[in-house]
Amino acid sequence: MIASSGLLVALIVLTIVLASVFLVRPSITAGVTGKILAFVGLCVLPALCIDAGMSTHMERSEQTKFCISCHAMDNYGKSLYVDDPKYIPAQHFQNHRVPADNACFACHADYTIYGPLKDKIRGVTRIYLQYVSKPPEHITIPGGYNNNQCLHCHNGARSFEENPVHIVIMDTLTSNQLSCISSGCHDTVHNPSEVDHLKMWSAGQ
Repeated sequence: MIASSGLLVALIVLTIVLASVFLVRPSITAGVTGKILAFVGLCVLPALCIDAGMSTHMERSEQTKFCISCHAMDNYGKSLYVDDPKYIPAQHFQNHRVPADNACFACHADYTIYGPLKDKIRGVTRIYLQYVSKPPEHITIPGGYNNNQCLHCHNGARSFEENPVHIVIMDTLTSNQLSCISSGCHDTVHNPSEVDHLKMWSAGQ
């Protein structure tokens, strides 16, 4: 991320310098060499800036601190520190069952071929609501939580596949007929409205 940011800054500075030179001394572009330099400075470098900028911001948007930076997501961020083993996101986050820096993305990304693109578009919509409109009072996932987001990591894990409860219902889990977070299963998720009244894991603060 730091390297990408550094490259982006360098590209932007170089583009501005070249554009300024052409603005002050347009006669430079009279010769073949000047035209090539102008093409690089006014076309190639801006294109590289856009590409590097998109890449940098795509990486940043997958970070946990980015996801919970909006006021509407504040309590979801706090819920990652709940000191209660029943809270599934908290246990995954605190025990590094998912990368802590990308915890939200790891559990909420759509792992289909066009999933990341759909996730980014949906994310832009949420950013619009945050800064231009008003976020909904209750944040929900369109279509509900898909078991593929759990099975992406848990499928193939011995502790998961040899669990007697999972063996009995495995077909309904893989077909998404029964949700992993349905009542009676792993049904204690973020519960953002309750986190201010719960004990927190102080070591993680």
